[in-house]
Amino acid sequence: MSNLDALAPYARYFTRPAGEVAADLESYAQLLRKWQAVQNLVSRETLDDVWSRHFIDSLQVLPLLKPSDHAFLDLGSGGGLPALPLAIALKGPNHHFTLVEPNGRKVSFLRTVARELKLIVTVEGARSDQIDSRETVPPDVITSRALAGLPQLCQWMAPFFAPQTRAILHKGREHVEELAEAATHWDFNVLVTTSDTDASGVLLTLSNLRLKSVR
Repeated sequence: MSNLDALAPYARYFTRPAGEVAADLESYAQLLRKWQAVQNLVSRETLDDVWSRHFIDSLQVLPLLKPSDHAFLDLGSGGGLPALPLAIALKGPNHHFTLVEPNGRKVSFLRTVARELKLIVTVEGARSDQIDSRETVPPDVITSRALAGLPQLCQWMAPFFAPQTRAILHKGREHVEELAEAATHWDFNVLVTTSDTDASGVLLTLSNLRLKSVR
């Protein structure tokens, strides 16, 4: 399957022609391979299959977005997944991505990709709990992939949640247990969407996240 064929299911959500998106994703892939030699950005076993294992896996967030989603916050960005493929797909003045990553070398990589591909991306070289949520634009969407269990993610995400905020999170086969554990301390609405790329994976869309009141 060609790269363009792989993008086809999501092309109607792009803000520009699929060929331009494919070209930027390939440039991103080349930078990923180059930097991987000095910084572990993705699992080495998946580097040769970066399109399906990482790019398409990231782009499956697109059908879950709303037309009103303009501000994105990605926690624990690492090598830029899922945020950079989404920023490439939605490239243009109407979408802004803030990537939060404390590792200095990974921050340098993320800023290099954003600069070379001319993406509207801000990279915060810090942990999420080091960022004052009162000084950031309330995100419409929070994303995170392979960062932490859901209970911990809820704690990190909660300060950034505004009434319109939703979190769209990649999760694996343990998502049922993670949801149950998170629900002991947090109230939220959740939509579970089966992953397009992982038979045991899902996307969890959380809204109305708030800490349970103590009675």
